[in-house]
Amino acid sequence: MSLTHWLAARDGIAHTQQALRAGFTRYAIRAAVDAAVIGRVRRDWIALPDAPPELRAAAELGGRLACLSAVKRLGLWHLADGQEHFSAAHGSGHTAVGPGQRMHWSIGPVALSRHALVEPVENALVHVAECQPFENALAVWDSALNSKLVTPHHLGRLQLRTRAARAVRQAMSGLSDSGIETIPITRLGALGIRVRQQVAIAGHRVDGLIGERLVLQIDGFAHHSTAAQRGADIAHDRALTLLGYTVLRVDYRQVLFGWAQVEADILRAIAQGLHEVR
Repeated sequence: MSLTHWLAARDGIAHTQQALRAGFTRYAIRAAVDAAVIGRVRRDWIALPDAPPELRAAAELGGRLACLSAVKRLGLWHLADGQEHFSAAHGSGHTAVGPGQRMHWSIGPVALSRHALVEPVENALVHVAECQPFENALAVWDSALNSKLVTPHHLGRLQLRTRAARAVRQAMSGLSDSGIETIPITRLGALGIRVRQQVAIAGHRVDGLIGERLVLQIDGFAHHSTAAQRGADIAHDRALTLLGYTVLRVDYRQVLFGWAQVEADILRAIAQGLHEVR
């Protein structure tokens, strides 16, 4: 296998020591660099020209992709904060972070190779819990559970050092289909309003059920990508109404940018007893 093919199989970037252990000689590495087939990142990393820029940045900093940046790479639901997140151990010889970059100083709970450029999902979740607002962090943890990257049993056995991480672990459920469902459930819970998730009614599961009769349906950012899906949702809402349920359907933007009105509508519905059986 050529050096370029070997690098391509490793996301386009690797430490020189890894290449040497794989059987490539220092001469072969220098020749590839001189021919501009690969490049160097700092002194000890080699990379293809199209290596992911976030991994290049991690190597340049002497750290690892962490927190929301690692979560994004894993494809988990999250709310971006406009920063690139990295991690490093104290005394690791990293360079100073630049504008729009944030360094997390933490180790574990999962140990990893000194040449790793991306934190494992468990470590990334801990960073998120310590770095992001509680409801945003909980949405990421629920997304990880829903994606089957972790299990409640596995996370429950981790030795978590911070109160923030333990609080998110205690609240996680994995019942939300997307993070945008976790956020309103969390906000309503803070008001003392219990919302049951994924209750099957009229042949389909609803996102949330308050009391016995108030249904909360939450449409994600990518929801209703087809007319058929939109039609199916409308038909289900109609079936729920005919069965005596009140349906409140909200979308991504209303949850994130118009929550005050959504919350007020839910409280008014409860005040009218629309959550109760009549």
